[in-house]
Amino acid sequence: QVQLVESGGGLVQPGGSLRLSCAASGSGFSVNDMGWYRQAPGKQRELVASISSSSRTHYADSAKGRFTISRDNAKNTVYLQMNSLKPEDTAVYYCNAEVVVIFQRNYWGQGTQVTVSS
Repeated sequence: QVQLVESGGGLVQPGGSLRLSCAASGSGFSVNDMGWYRQAPGKQRELVASISSSSRTHYADSAKGRFTISRDNAKNTVYLQMNSLKPEDTAVYYCNAEVVVIFQRNYWGQGTQVTVSS
């Protein structure tokens, strides 16, 4: 059984920074693309950033220049460094991973709340 466990959310003032982490745990699997999504109240879940197993990255326009996604393949962990945070970044952030056991399947983390407020 593969699980994604997230950490690093919290309350931060506008202009501040947070770093989210998401680790895939279990055995006998490999991980392809990993990504971060977010969902604000009353809005649809949206992609924030993604990273391939070869570390090719993709960012939503709202994240470009402020957020950095990275991964540690040895630890099956993906990170999201968020700088210059704005109130509109407030949302529940979800980790997503394409995990291969026998077949490839999408897994989601439990979500971590990020609140940007003074």
